[in-house]
Amino acid sequence: MNEILHDVAAPALVTAIEANQFEFFSWFRRWPQAELHDERTMLWSITDIPFPIFNSVLRARIAPGRVDAVIEEAIARCRSRNVPMLWWVGPATQPADLGSHLKTCGFVHDADLPGMAVDLSTSGGDPALPPGLVILPVTDVETLRRWCEVLAAGFGMPAFVGRAFFGFFSCLGFETDSPLRNYIGLLNGKPVATSTLFLAAGVAGIYDVAAIRDARQKGIGAAMTARGLGDARAMGYRAGILQSSAMGVDVYRKLGFREYCTIGHYLWTSERVDPGRA
Repeated sequence: MNEILHDVAAPALVTAIEANQFEFFSWFRRWPQAELHDERTMLWSITDIPFPIFNSVLRARIAPGRVDAVIEEAIARCRSRNVPMLWWVGPATQPADLGSHLKTCGFVHDADLPGMAVDLSTSGGDPALPPGLVILPVTDVETLRRWCEVLAAGFGMPAFVGRAFFGFFSCLGFETDSPLRNYIGLLNGKPVATSTLFLAAGVAGIYDVAAIRDARQKGIGAAMTARGLGDARAMGYRAGILQSSAMGVDVYRKLGFREYCTIGHYLWTSERVDPGRA
């Protein structure tokens, strides 16, 4: 049961921003291609797919004296499979200087993403849809396949990453009462945009907001985000959360989102990894 969070004070929202993401990644346990390990000290996944997000470390709470050893163990796992790794560092990360340890061990500080939240009870109405745009829930395999192709194209990811996402989301099914819902945006009938709503930790998490190059700067990303938030609001949810790219911050601010924390990305890549091999 996902009890809805009604506390929209900053500390509760910061916790929810991370907790929703942790729950999202926990769904990797349903995917035969992934191993998910939910340990006391951290949550981590590993696959044979040479793309960082599928080999992630989150929710690290490591005793100071064990930090470098735990990092080296994670590197050894990924090196043995010849895959890159993404380590997420946020407000709940322990120790607080974990990022420095990661860099010492060979990680690159790849990005800092604003963790953002919006009070759905006070945010403005949903923006009008851009002309020609229709947003539909993804309810069948063929639509999901197109959704994954658009997702990969929108984020500039290799085609094999889209195929991997198809394998993952295919395992989750299309139940109408699922906490996870994907949306596809059709512009004059052509698939051009994606988004995901994930209901967990008491809040509405927005993920996978992407649009192909020709569909950008048209208000489509805002519309894709608003669709999930609107569905969550109708179900009684009080808060929406997301982690934004630098390009998306202004779009989300116009929807009422505010920054509450920062989520750091630290990337490790073996010299032997060939990201185009899959």
